[in-house]
Amino acid sequence: MNQISKEQKLLKEIHILQKKLEVANNRIKTEKYGITWLDVPEAFEEESENQLPILTEVKEKAIKNEDGKPTHILIEGDNYHSLTCLNYTHKGKIDLIYIDPPYNTGKDGFTYKDKRIIDKFPDGTTVPKDSPLRHSYWLSFMYKRLDLAKDLLKDTGKIVISIDDNEVANLVLLCAKVFGSYNQVAVLPTIMNLKGNQDEFAFAGTHEYTVIFAKDISKCTFNQFDLDDSELEKWEEDEIGFFKKGAPMRATGEEDKREDRAEMFYPIFIKNDEAFSLTKEEHFQLYDKQTKTFNDKFLKEIIAQYEKDGFETVLPFSGDKYGRWRWGFSEKNRKRLKTDVIISRTKNGISLYKKQRPDLNELPTKKPKSLFYKPEYSSGNGTAQLKNILGYKAFKNPKPIDLIIDLIQLSTNQKSTVLDFFAGSGTTLHACLDLNNQGYKIQNIICTNDEGNICTEVTYPRSKKVIEGYIDLKKNKIQGLGNSLKFYKTDFVGSNNILSATDEDKSSLAHKAGYLLAIAENTLEEIELSSCYQLFENDKKVTAIYFKEEMTEMEAFLEKVENIEKPIALYLFSWGNRSEFEALFDHLEHITIKTIPQPILEIYKRIYNIVTV
Repeated sequence: MNQISKEQKLLKEIHILQKKLEVANNRIKTEKYGITWLDVPEAFEEESENQLPILTEVKEKAIKNEDGKPTHILIEGDNYHSLTCLNYTHKGKIDLIYIDPPYNTGKDGFTYKDKRIIDKFPDGTTVPKDSPLRHSYWLSFMYKRLDLAKDLLKDTGKIVISIDDNEVANLVLLCAKVFGSYNQVAVLPTIMNLKGNQDEFAFAGTHEYTVIFAKDISKCTFNQFDLDDSELEKWEEDEIGFFKKGAPMRATGEEDKREDRAEMFYPIFIKNDEAFSLTKEEHFQLYDKQTKTFNDKFLKEIIAQYEKDGFETVLPFSGDKYGRWRWGFSEKNRKRLKTDVIISRTKNGISLYKKQRPDLNELPTKKPKSLFYKPEYSSGNGTAQLKNILGYKAFKNPKPIDLIIDLIQLSTNQKSTVLDFFAGSGTTLHACLDLNNQGYKIQNIICTNDEGNICTEVTYPRSKKVIEGYIDLKKNKIQGLGNSLKFYKTDFVGSNNILSATDEDKSSLAHKAGYLLAIAENTLEEIELSSCYQLFENDKKVTAIYFKEEMTEMEAFLEKVENIEKPIALYLFSWGNRSEFEALFDHLEHITIKTIPQPILEIYKRIYNIVTV
């Protein structure tokens, strides 16, 4: 019986272990590392909740130059709706997204409308730092927009995001959720204030962060800085690191005599290309600190003694009088003589120089460093640059143009499309204009709302001035950088949201989709608009749109299309994915036929489903 009981007990224990193993395996299969938060639904204005988003051109704000440079796009409106429209016009077309989103500091103006309690706190007011939902609001806000942004990138594309320590940890995990942790390229501490912000608690803050993710890291590449090889040749390397010839060890200028700084006068001895100094006891005999007098007799004796042992003597002179060194006598400096002094022999004797070690980021490399720094990246430069353009301090902490130029140069080729959907003061467009003035062909799309009149008073005026030229604070005439600009606003059509869209809604969308289609084809110049059709062009092709379901003006439209010699993107109204009008154009070979509004609706529906699930 005992034997049976033992076997039963053993079988029972094995069964329990198997169950535990099964549970553990199930947990491994179902649980994932990542970030979770209370996903708070975001409230928008009623029309945007229950209508379909489109873009309309504000023609009086267009800036046109016949200079062969790109035409850029500025979209005013909530960037969620801008990104929704861009998912139709630019899906898979963007090379680089750069954004500088709200940092959620409690003081940077980040607002969030909580759909659940919109009539109470926080009804669109600034989210305070002590809000229990502070991080959840920010993550909910960012997740929807990053998710829309992902599909805009080419497979080779990247997203570059500026952030500080308030949300950097959450942002990295959020980007890992959206783009995949395996597509993380870098998290770069980016020095914005080298002297440090003395107002910060415990530590004087010097840096923000630049977070970089790829759409597919296996397909993306990054550039390197242009570097003159002669810059590298200035530096040598020893057992400590890099150095170059610095200032003479002998002090120069005023107060360079022995009597000016007595503790800095002493002989330095050279043997086997190494520098040595007196011992502490020998220096005590040379210089009496109490009486502040030198024992020159001892100086002669100690020099004779060292030279007898094969040392050469170097003394500092100022003219025909004793001078002094830049370093005082100490045990620390005795050691530095062996590691941080260059011994130079000339026909006039031995000269000593300090080894100049590189300061932060001073040592040049073609490959950008993971600590991102140039003096030009100072946040103060961004403020000064914007003030110099607009004439007053119009925006808090705008990014310096040099930082954005470098990020674009490192992340793209010379002919690229760059998107910034937190355009702020317009630094990204300014950077693209500057690069295009150096031979690049970058088209920039920037999106911003007009809260606090930022688009009206900052983003657009800055862009206009930089394109056309302006008078700076010193009354200098600054030449414009050229390029052209189209200005659009988000708008809404129909009476229902995408999941409830009626035939009337679909018809309204087709009637108002012309600017969306023109942006999708990059034919931004409108050449004709009638009650039934619309024509746009660029220097290479034409976009022709017949947006009515009736034949009212089809004959006139067909005649116009037949007389166009450029390739044509032809959009025809259809209730499905094929138009009954297509046969009318069978005789034309230089057209590509597409339909509206169904393809737009399908993209919008996918986005709406993701948000509402």
